[in-house]
Amino acid sequence: MLQASVWIVIFSYVGNYFWTHYFFTVLGASYTFPSWKMNDVPHTTFLLTHVVFLFYHVTSNMTLRRLRHSIASLPENIQLATEVAWILALSYFIAYLETLAISNFPYYDFVDRASMYKVGSLFYAIYFIVSFPMFLRIDEKPGDLWDLPRVAVDSLGAAMLVTIILDLWRIFLGPIVPLADAKQCIHPGLPWFAGSANVASQNQCA
Repeated sequence: MLQASVWIVIFSYVGNYFWTHYFFTVLGASYTFPSWKMNDVPHTTFLLTHVVFLFYHVTSNMTLRRLRHSIASLPENIQLATEVAWILALSYFIAYLETLAISNFPYYDFVDRASMYKVGSLFYAIYFIVSFPMFLRIDEKPGDLWDLPRVAVDSLGAAMLVTIILDLWRIFLGPIVPLADAKQCIHPGLPWFAGSANVASQNQCA
């Protein structure tokens, strides 16, 4: 479906271009394989992410529809709580499974693998906690078909919400591994801005 693919193209592009830098600064991840890069992110990851994200979201749609059908007779508050619990569990499971699956890839490294599996997977799951229920809405209601502009706006809205949550984590919870520079401190501003690390190291930590 074209609409689904466009939604994922936009969402995964934002994820690679912007959110990968949270993996660098918060989770202690790094890419080491030689590649052409965009915003210091290998071009290869942009292509791979589209494929895997589309698979994840189609799988999520299938499970959520089955879940809704199976609990349709329950009270609405129970239905909502069950669906929220399922989205949280599925998001963490997929994030953890992907992190584990690429653990032997020699050109993607972590400062602390144990922390990445447990806590980093929760950070990564934020992507899907937001995107799974929003992606499900595309053409879901009979007679309410989405055009491409609506798809684009919705995907960008989901991406903005994820960005806000990730940056709140970065500022208030901080990295899950020790910072490379002991003088560097968590500071306002986005991690992909050029020179942000230098500015941080010059500021006095609160």
